[in-house]
Parts: sequence; structure tokens; C-alpha cells
Amino acid sequence: MHNIFMKHYKSIIPSCSLPGLFISVITVFFSCNAGEEKRENTAADRAETPPVYEVFIAEKGKLSTSVEIPGELIAFQQVDIYAKVSSFVKTLLVDVGSEVKEGQVLATMEAPEMNAQLSGAASRLQALEATYTASKAHYDRLLETSKTPGTISPNDLDIALAKQKSDYAQLQAAKAAEREITDNKNYLTIRSPFSGIITVRNVSSGAYVGPSGKGSELPMFVLQEHKKLRLVVGVPEIYSSYLQAKKEIGFTIKSLPGEKFTATVQRLAGALDNRIRSQRIEMDVVNNEKKLLPGMIATVFIPLPAKDSSFIVPKTAIVTSTEGQFIILSTNDKAKWIEIQKGRGQGDKVEVFGDISIGDTLIKNANEEIRNNSIIH
Repeated sequence: MHNIFMKHYKSIIPSCSLPGLFISVITVFFSCNAGEEKRENTAADRAETPPVYEVFIAEKGKLSTSVEIPGELIAFQQVDIYAKVSSFVKTLLVDVGSEVKEGQVLATMEAPEMNAQLSGAASRLQALEATYTASKAHYDRLLETSKTPGTISPNDLDIALAKQKSDYAQLQAAKAAEREITDNKNYLTIRSPFSGIITVRNVSSGAYVGPSGKGSELPMFVLQEHKKLRLVVGVPEIYSSYLQAKKEIGFTIKSLPGEKFTATVQRLAGALDNRIRSQRIEMDVVNNEKKLLPGMIATVFIPLPAKDSSFIVPKTAIVTSTEGQFIILSTNDKAKWIEIQKGRGQGDKVEVFGDISIGDTLIKNANEEIRNNSIIH
């Protein structure tokens, strides 16, 4: 058995001595240990070497930007036209899209009972005029006669004067009643209160119309002024101080790409809307070519010029964490977190406010992995 094992052992071992094989194994063992020690030393060296970061010097400057705010174009003047008195439409002289001038007749109505009322008022007026004329003449005669002592008693003269005054008062009331009916009859002719365009027509000839809620739920016409529009913008509180009266503002319309328009700030509300914390601002827009229409949505560009210089840093220099916003100051090869507040931004730049001084060295590409008071280069 021993002979068989030795024979097999010799067949698998090269023709070299056993001591040589032992030395080879030891050599490989130490070579492996040396490689592992080298790798460990390299990793340790890397761990001990502080990371290197790109830095920049803090400087002040002015950042002039603009903000985009949605706005709405509305008609400079708009009115819903109702009938003043209950009546029937006799003729319609305009339709949707008609351009009208101030004072132009839009429609005429008829109310047959009004003619009867006017005739009755005129007859009553004539009767009271005759009554007053008679009472005045009677008083004048008594007054003239009373100049002869003992002819007319003072009581009769007072009664005649009171009758004259009463008849005069009734006469004035009759005149007012006739004038009221005449004025109401004039309301049967509907005229345009200003120049503009008829945008809505809700009636046809023969329709019964009247004041809102008393014959007409909808207006007869809607009239809008288009040659001049109002651009209405709700400016947030933070930007309201940048707008003053007479300032010219640019805006665009999505349905008119490539075209730019201007408007002039005319009216500022002077108070904030409690719901959205913004100030209503109205701008006048000249629209002689009528390219713009009421109801269009505009994108308004409000310039925000810088009033004072401030520190301007790249956006990458700001670290945002659950604790707040910071920039990282490099001082004496140590990182120091400085809490800041962000201001306006433009492109890849942003205003920051905090405990920063001109000439401070700041890390350009900051992140949370750079811990406060850690060693850096």
C-alpha cells in the first residue's frame, strides 16, 4: 500500500525536491500578504487626504431681473343695456359685431298704454292751469279792492290767497307727472351711452322687455369699448413696490405669438386682496387696430431692477436641507456652514443674504456631504 501511494505521489509532483516546493509556497504566501498591506495603505492614505473643492470669492453686485405674471384684458368700458320701462321691441337697428357711436339709436320699443297716460296727464295739466289762472285772478281782484278801507275783510283775502297757493301746487304736480311720462316715453328709444361694439344681443323684434328682473332676465345688448382696453394684473405683495403709476410694462398674448405689446400703469388699488395677498393693478392699452380682444390672457413682464448691491452666488453654492438654506465658507482648510436667505434669481445666479463678507472664500459646488467644521482644501 505504501508503495502504491508513493508511486502516485511521484506521478503528480514535478521532478523537484520537496524543500523547493515548500519555499515556493512560502514565497507566494508572503507575496499575497504584501499586496494586501499595500492596498490597505493606499486606502488609508486616501482617507487621510482632505477632499479638494472648487471655490470662488464673495463679491457684491446688482441683479436686475423680471417676473412673469398672468393678466387679463378687459374692455375699458362695458355696459349691459336693459329697457327702462316695460314694453315690446319694435325695431332692432344693430346686431352682434356692430360698431356704434355715442348717442346712436340701437332699438325702439312701443308701449301703447303710455300714450294714453300721456294724454291723460296733458288734460289734467290744462285743467289745473285754468283753475290756477282763475284763483290767481280772484285773489288779485280782492287784493286791489281791499285797498279801499272796509270793502274786503282780511279773512276773505287770506282764504283767496290760500286757494291760489293750493292751485299753484297742484299745477306744479301735474307738470311733474306729465314730465315723468314724457321722460319714460323717451326711454322707448334705446341709445348707445358710448362708442363701442355690440358683443351680445339677447332679443328680437316683438320681444317683451323691461328692467332687470321685471320682464328681462338678460340684457338687451352688451356694449364694450375695444379701442382702449384695461390690462388687469394681481401683483403679489413682494413685487408691488416695483410698480408706479405711468410706468410702461411689456406683455405678450399666447394667441398672437411673436408679437409684443406695451401698457401703461394707470391705477393701483392701494390695498392687498386678503384672499390672495396681491394688489390689483390696471394698465391702459391702446388698441386702435383691434388686434386685442377683451377676455384674452396676457403674460405680463414686470421688471425688478436692483435697488442696492447684494451678494450674488451660483445656485450650486447653496445647500438646502431640512434645517434651512446654507452656503459653505472655506476658512483655514475647514468648512463652515453659513445660514442665508435667498433673494431674486437670474439664470444660474441668485442673491443671498447672510453673515457674509466681501472676500470670503465660498465653495462653488456645495452639498450636504461637506459637513460643518470638516477638513477641506
